[in-house]
Amino acid sequence: MAAFDLEEQEQISQIKGWWESYGTVVTAVAVVAALASVGWQGWNWYRGQQGAEASALYAVVQQAAVEHNAQKAREVTGAIIEKYSGTPYADLAALLSAKVQSDAGDLKNARVPLAWAAEKANDPALRNLARLRLATVLLDEKAYDEALAQLQAPVDADLAARFADLKGDILVAQGKPAEARAAYKAAVDALATAVKPEASTLREIAQAKLDAVGGAQ
Repeated sequence: MAAFDLEEQEQISQIKGWWESYGTVVTAVAVVAALASVGWQGWNWYRGQQGAEASALYAVVQQAAVEHNAQKAREVTGAIIEKYSGTPYADLAALLSAKVQSDAGDLKNARVPLAWAAEKANDPALRNLARLRLATVLLDEKAYDEALAQLQAPVDADLAARFADLKGDILVAQGKPAEARAAYKAAVDALATAVKPEASTLREIAQAKLDAVGGAQ
């Protein structure tokens, strides 16, 4: 093998010295990066698998809703929440199952998935919708304080009017017309600038309720 000249030998010595000092760290970083890449790919595969399985079960809940099979909807939704709570199908199944239970007159079992979704749904918008529906169920059960508690946290503009309107209904049921007026007035005001097609009808309903408790004062 040809002899290296002095400059090359010096460079080699420097490289060897650097490797002796930092080689272990470099190797560790490379290993961690490789493991992270494999782990990320594995996580994506896992999430995809979870989503596919949850989707199949959600289709069963949808079919149960069509068949008005409350028990089946309840049981399959429970399985989705237990095994696939991190997927959007858990949120959707909870809301759909609650509707099936409510339509069947089973408010007790309607509360369970709604309570879960109101607290743990992955989508903030669906959490707010679950809170609204849970408050409606609690109103029907005459659990007024619990119903109001679901409506206290801030909510996005799309649901603000419906929250205020329902709050007014609960306050009327509690025999608090003055507070109900304020809630209905808030609903009317929120709907005044709404652009959705149904906003006009909802505003008329809220206004009728407001008039029934004495109108805006």
